[in-house]
Amino acid sequence: MRFFIKLAYDGTSYHGWQKQENAHTVQAELEEKLSLMLGEKIEVTGCGRTDAGVHASEFYAHFDAEKLIFSPKDTVYKLNRFLPDDIAVFKIFKVDYNKHARFDAISRTYKYYINTVKNPFKTKFSYFLPQKPGLKKMNIAANFILEYEDFTSFSKLHTQTYTNNCKVFEARWDEHDNGDIVFTIKADRFLRNMVRAVVGTLLEIGKGKMEPEKIKEIIEAKDRGKAGFSVPAHGLFLTKIEYDFL
Repeated sequence: MRFFIKLAYDGTSYHGWQKQENAHTVQAELEEKLSLMLGEKIEVTGCGRTDAGVHASEFYAHFDAEKLIFSPKDTVYKLNRFLPDDIAVFKIFKVDYNKHARFDAISRTYKYYINTVKNPFKTKFSYFLPQKPGLKKMNIAANFILEYEDFTSFSKLHTQTYTNNCKVFEARWDEHDNGDIVFTIKADRFLRNMVRAVVGTLLEIGKGKMEPEKIKEIIEAKDRGKAGFSVPAHGLFLTKIEYDFL
């Protein structure tokens, strides 16, 4: 039987989602606890990969098991007792065996949080900028992103992806009354480090280092060296995954 898991995690202490040798990852933690609970080796497939230090307020994964020993509700309760405090499972439910957490995802949404008023309670989950950048210029540039599909210029080098094409549905900056600035980007898929590189480039535009139209030249160059810096991981959250069957 195949089951979907809806969860969230604070990525501060993890080297990303995907398990790897000699690294603490969310996937490895989840697989270990599920295997102990269900009495069989469980392998979990996530809806995507998050880099080291990146958080997820909504994340889906699937696993196959002969059966759940407990009801889905009790499994969630017991699993949360096993898991560390920085990983929380919200729901476990049975799906058709052909459903796939990664390949069936229609879209993924990330948000990047910036605070411009020093606040010790936001240090862990947002990027502090003492001076507010120009949001109007950043939104003009963000709108240009929707015109493109090849985002090689914002991808980490030497990755093993089959294509650097992504369909971006939404890219915008919003300012909140408390001084927070939030960048929202929604696409069918993302490249490694893509969101952080996009945000860093847009911030350089917001600081007046280049004009909004410059982002067109950067994207068309298909050269990571042309884009801006990558912002720190701790301000980035995966916030929404969409499926047509949920």
